[in-house]
Amino acid sequence: MYTIVNLYSDKKGEISKFLNSFYNSKIDIPDELKWENKYDNSVEIADIIGAFIDNNDKYKINMWISLDEGTFINVTDYNADEIIKYLYERYPY
Repeated sequence: MYTIVNLYSDKKGEISKFLNSFYNSKIDIPDELKWENKYDNSVEIADIIGAFIDNNDKYKINMWISLDEGTFINVTDYNADEIIKYLYERYPY
């Protein structure tokens, strides 16, 4: 099982700008309005969630994550800390 992170934007280039800043390198995105990445280690998404929330005033992006097949959670200012805490509780290793 893997964890999915989806980024959506209605403004071209926003996702690229965010990911280029996050990864500190040039990221090519075929669809400028959507990006999806799958992670084998679910705890790895804590970093991108933190970066997303810390910079959500700079980019017009929405983030959705899936920890369980078929269920997506919208990451917001109000639930990001709880999601990160939950990740470390659910996947302690």
